Order: sequence, then structure tokens, then C-alpha cells
Amino acid sequence: MKDDARGAEREAMVREQVEARGVRDPRVLGALRSVPRHLFAPAGSEADRAAYEDRAHSIGEGQTISQPFIVARMTELLRLRGDEKVLEVGAGSGYQTAVLSLLAREVVAVERLPVLAGRARAVLDAFGARNVRMFVGDGSAGWLDEAPYDAALIAAAAPEVPAALVRQIHPGGRVVLPVGPEDGVQRLLLVTVNGDGSGRTHVEDYGEVSFVPLIGTRGYGLPADLGEPDL
Repeated sequence: MKDDARGAEREAMVREQVEARGVRDPRVLGALRSVPRHLFAPAGSEADRAAYEDRAHSIGEGQTISQPFIVARMTELLRLRGDEKVLEVGAGSGYQTAVLSLLAREVVAVERLPVLAGRARAVLDAFGARNVRMFVGDGSAGWLDEAPYDAALIAAAAPEVPAALVRQIHPGGRVVLPVGPEDGVQRLLLVTVNGDGSGRTHVEDYGEVSFVPLIGTRGYGLPADLGEPDL
């Protein structure tokens, strides 16, 4: 996909909202410069028109596309080198998925809402993200069929760190996710799995965030109709 129509907005977003706030990984900054964020929003919507503003936007179905800085921050915390297999839970619009696709060897993306998964898959295909596989289902406990993973990113707030998901991560791997109540202050956590094979973890807190709740068996309630098993 080649789309430079809003390249100046994208460059200003990276420079003023992301780099200026402390994100330094050049690979992450390069990925954000390369992904046309507005194309992952419904055409003509507020999320499309204001895609490069410093805020989250509704993409329908009660879901959002995260603030650019948060996308960059969460991605940077994973410290991806390019050879990893990454699990993403809550693919939503597919924007975060596209960013990860430029930084990892393989991305396994899970989205519980078929309409969002289908829309994201179409835009990802147009973008050229050939290393992404999209599944429709409950990812709150990870995605065991494709495990293990080197890293995972959960783009919705869990009531606690999902132990079942962490068990799907290689020793030395990382999980970044928001944890907290459905409405209220949530914390952005980085969970690092010890490299000694013990299964123990180290948790770091990176401050307050605000996300939609993680819906599923290990989240807030059971998922709605999950549609077809994959796309």
C-alpha cells in the first residue's frame, strides 16, 4: 500500500506526540512513520478525519483505536528485534497489528468481533502485511493453538495478568498489557518471563492508561458471538 496523502500529518504525529514524549526506539518510530493510520479507521468517520490527533478514537462496535503515543509506548516496551513471533490480543482496527508486522517475524492477531476482524484483515492485506494471521475468538487466555510466543501485546484492560497467556510465552519473553477495572484507573504493565525456565515473572508498572475492557473467559465476562474461527 502506498499512501502519502497525509504523510505530513503522520510525520508531525511521530515527532510531536511520540518522539517528544520519550519514545526512542528508531525501529518503532520508523514503523509509525510507515503505517497510514487513517486507513485503519472507518472511511469518513471522526477516527479517519482526526486519525493523527493525540487521542483514542471510536472505530465502532464499542471499540477504539488507541492513542498514537500508547501504541508506540507499548510496542517499544516489547523490545522487538525482528525475529520474534508475537501474539496480539484485541486487534481491533488492525493499526497496532500493522505496526507489529513491521517489527516482528510473525504476528498472530486475535479479535473477538468478526466485523472488526474482517475490516482489519482487508486493510492489512492492502497494506501488505503478509506475516500476519488473524483469528476470531476469545484471546483473553492467549491463543494456545499457535503458542509459544516470544512476546504478547494485549490491547484491552484485564482484571489481572492472565496466567494462562503468560504460560504461552518463551522464557525471556515479554507481555505488555493494561490491568485494572473496566471503568477507572488502569496500569500499563510489562511482564517479563524469567529466562531460567522457572515460569516466574518480573512485573514493571509504566503508569496510568485507559482502555476498553478485555472481554472473555479471563477478562470481564464471556465473549459475544465469536463468528468463524479464522480469517
